[in-house]
Amino acid sequence: MGAVWRIAFCGLVILIFAYLLFPILIVIPLSFSSGKYLTFPPPGFSVQWYANFFTRSAWTDSAWLSIWVGLAVTALSTLLGTPAAIGLVRGKFAGKKLVNALILSPVIAPGIIVAIGLYFAYASYGLVGRPLALVLGHTALAVPFVVINVSSTLYGVDRRLEYAALSLGASPWATFRQITLPLIRPGIFAGAVFAFITSFDELLVALFLSGTTAVTLPRRMWEQIRFDIDPTLASVSTLLITITTSLMVGAELLRRRSERLRTAPVGR
Repeated sequence: MGAVWRIAFCGLVILIFAYLLFPILIVIPLSFSSGKYLTFPPPGFSVQWYANFFTRSAWTDSAWLSIWVGLAVTALSTLLGTPAAIGLVRGKFAGKKLVNALILSPVIAPGIIVAIGLYFAYASYGLVGRPLALVLGHTALAVPFVVINVSSTLYGVDRRLEYAALSLGASPWATFRQITLPLIRPGIFAGAVFAFITSFDELLVALFLSGTTAVTLPRRMWEQIRFDIDPTLASVSTLLITITTSLMVGAELLRRRSERLRTAPVGR
């Protein structure tokens, strides 16, 4: 009976994964369709829609803008989120839980509420329609992911290593630079990866803040769905799936490396 239950459980897991992945994976064959419209199964094989994406300035401009904004958000959120995580984990001050809740609030609150709030806040300063508004808005959404990743890494760091360095005469900055930072670096990189993915795939804030001049790739895809559905949309979706999956795999490898560093014996 134990073997039967294991087989049934594995079958249930496979069905759940198939249910979750099928709507995503079905986009891939559609991107290689030779037809002029989104039809499944595709009538033939062609890479014309990938060529259409790379040769149309409307698509490439939006893609470069999303990449530029994503890199800026990654740098800014990492610079803000890493010290915040260190302060929340190692600091002792009144209201620490409240500060932590405020930092994580953009992730907890519904996205539409965050987008509306950012729109009215930036509209009064004339930032709507500028890439700067996207960078600032996406940073507010990305910082919590950096804080979460760095905090989880810091909680696993053996503080005896830091105390040993301090007892041997190292300054607090030298201890952080030579002991703590190498141990939490995988967590910082993982948080940076999540920050980039958050910005690169974000749509709601982009709908409110991009205006007509700073159109990101998700915003361009949304407009394509509304006005002109062709397999170019499937090719862009496949590229996004590939990029996001690669980054997620990289973040998972960094997490595992961080786990190995935290659990390795001190003398190793």
